[in-house]
Amino acid sequence: MDHLNISERPGDNYVLLEIMGTINSYTYSDFQQRVYTLIDQTNLVLDMSRVSSLSSSGLGVLMSAIEIGQERGHKLYILNPSEIVRLAIESTGFPELFQIIRSIHEVR
Repeated sequence: MDHLNISERPGDNYVLLEIMGTINSYTYSDFQQRVYTLIDQTNLVLDMSRVSSLSSSGLGVLMSAIEIGQERGHKLYILNPSEIVRLAIESTGFPELFQIIRSIHEVR
């Protein structure tokens, strides 16, 4: 069975979601709801270092969240993406859309 854990930590000008597990058509609905709600309100940092699978459904959530953030004046940051996440982002053909960071201190 696919499993996804999401924990939330507030920061000064952002919310950090630590994500662990698989993001696919079975697990993405909770991920989608939390990401869309938060990016609507503030900058959002997704720690994706422990994501073991990212399907096209999950990528769609990320790309839509970038658009929502731009409309609201907020940014979406991907913190330390796992190799799986990095390859999935590159597969979109638009890796420059994604703000990849290595430290939470890079959030502006």
